[in-house]
Amino acid sequence: MQLIDRVLRSLTPLALPLSVTIPGAALVLLATATSAQAQAQQAPLLTPETVMLTIDMAPGEPPLVVTLAELMQAFRVPGMSVAVVKDNRIAFSAGFGVTEAGGATAVTPATLFQAASISKPVTAMGALWLVERGKLSLDADVNTLLKGWKLPESPLAATRKVTLRRLMSHNAGLNVHGFAGYAQGMAVPGIEQILDGKPPANSPAVRVTVEPGTQCLYSGGGVTIEGLMIREAADQSFEDFMAARVLRPAGMTSSSFAQALPPELAARAASGTGPDGAVTPGKWHVYPELAPDGLWTTAEDLARLGIEVSLSREGKANHVLSQAMTREMLTPHCPDDPGKPGGIGLGFGVGYGDHPGQFRHNGANEGFQALMFMDADKGWGIALLGNSDSFSAIYERIMKVVGDAQGWQYPVRAPRAGDLLLVVAARRGVDAALAHYDRTRNGKDDPSILNLLGYRLLRQNQIADALRVFERNAALYPGDANAWDSLGEGHARAGNREAAIRDYRRSLALDPNNANAKRQLEKLER
Repeated sequence: MQLIDRVLRSLTPLALPLSVTIPGAALVLLATATSAQAQAQQAPLLTPETVMLTIDMAPGEPPLVVTLAELMQAFRVPGMSVAVVKDNRIAFSAGFGVTEAGGATAVTPATLFQAASISKPVTAMGALWLVERGKLSLDADVNTLLKGWKLPESPLAATRKVTLRRLMSHNAGLNVHGFAGYAQGMAVPGIEQILDGKPPANSPAVRVTVEPGTQCLYSGGGVTIEGLMIREAADQSFEDFMAARVLRPAGMTSSSFAQALPPELAARAASGTGPDGAVTPGKWHVYPELAPDGLWTTAEDLARLGIEVSLSREGKANHVLSQAMTREMLTPHCPDDPGKPGGIGLGFGVGYGDHPGQFRHNGANEGFQALMFMDADKGWGIALLGNSDSFSAIYERIMKVVGDAQGWQYPVRAPRAGDLLLVVAARRGVDAALAHYDRTRNGKDDPSILNLLGYRLLRQNQIADALRVFERNAALYPGDANAWDSLGEGHARAGNREAAIRDYRRSLALDPNNANAKRQLEKLER
C-alpha cells in the first residue's frame, strides 16, 4: 500500500434537486451538471439510489443490494460532497445527506469540509511558487532558510540535510506523522511550540529520526516546517499568502486555511462526526499547524485545483506554477511502494499503477475524511469530502462506481471483507454477518476480518454485538493474541472487569511482547 494513501473551472451549473427518505434519516441530493442541453437531460452520475454493492448471500436467498444511501447509513456518514472532472472540466457535482448528524441542513456543492492532509499538496504549490521566484530553494539545508526557529542539529543529518524537496516528498527523516487538532475552547499553540512539542501542543517535538533521503517517512511535522518557511519567505501570514497565491488563482474561491473561518464560509461549513455517529464536540477541531492539515474547501474547489495542476502540466493554465515546475511537482521523488511504479512527488502521490499522469492525496482530520484523484493524461478525476471518521470506508467504492460509469481504466481496491460484513450486519443483523463469514471463509484463517467488524461495531457503540463478534473470533482462532486482546477491550467497554483481565492475560500469554495488553492490565488491576 502506498504511504501517501495511509495517511488520494466549471461551466454554469443547472440545479437538479432530488430527495429520498430512508429509515432513520433523510438523505438529500442536490446535483449540478453542465448547462449543455444534452447533458442536462442525462441521469446524474450518482444518486442516493445508486447501487454501490451487490453481496451474494446464502444459496436460495436474493443478493443483498446496497445503495449509496444505505452505505452511508451503515458507516454513520451524515453527509458528503462529490465533484467529477471530465475533459478537465467539472462535469458533475453533488451534495448528499446533511451537514450535521441529526440536523436538517442539506449538503450542497457549496458546503465546506476540512480537507485534512490534502492541505499538503496545496501547501507545496505555495512553496513552489516561492521557489520559482528565488525566495526559497528546493535543495538547500532548511536551517539556512529559516529565520527564527531552527531544526535542532542531529548526527543523522550530518551528511544528508533536511531540504524543502525532502519535506514535500516525505523523505526528510522527520517524525510526527499527523496531528489530533484542538477541540473548541482549548488553548492553541503557536507554530514554534508545535515544532518543539511544548505546551499547549499535544504532539511531540518534530525532530530528525532517520537519515534524510534514505526512506519514505510520512511527516506532517515536516510539512509544518514547510509552512513556517512559507510564512517567513513571503513575509505575511500563511493563510493570506496561500489565499493570494494559490487558492484564488486556482479558482478556489470557497476555500481557506483560516481556522477562524470568515462568517460567510463558516455558515456553509459541515460539522465533523465520530465513528459512533455523534457530532464532534464543538463541531470541529482547530488545526493551528495549518500547512499539513488546515484547509477548508468544497469538492468543486478541490476539482478546480486538480484541473489547474492537470492543465498546468501541459502548459495550458499555469495560474500558480509554470509548466516545468508543475512537471517537477508530479515527478516521483520517493518510491513508497518499492518495486512498483510511482511514488511521492512534491506533495502528491503520483504515477501509481503505471499511470504516470495520475496524482492523488487523501486526508483525515477529527470527524472529516477526504480523497482527491486526478489523471492528467486523461483529463478526468474526482474529489470526495465527507463529514465522518468512517468516510474512507466508502469513498473508494464511490470512485469505483463513478469510474466504471465513465469508462475510467484505473484499479480501485476492493472493499475489505470486514467492512462488507458490517454492511451485512447493518442490513440483516449480526447473526447474518457471522453466518456470511462462515460461508465465505473457504478454509482461510484470517482473524483480522472479524476483528475489523468487531471494532467497527465497538466504535459505533454497539457493544453487545461487538462482543459477540470478538467472542466468535477468539473461539475460531484461540492461538491469536490479538483476538484475545480485542475481546479484552470489548469486555472492558462493557464494564466486565474480570472478563477483560482474563482475556488480556490470555493475550499476553500468547504474546509476551503485547504492550497494549500490559498497559490495559495495569489499569484494570489497580
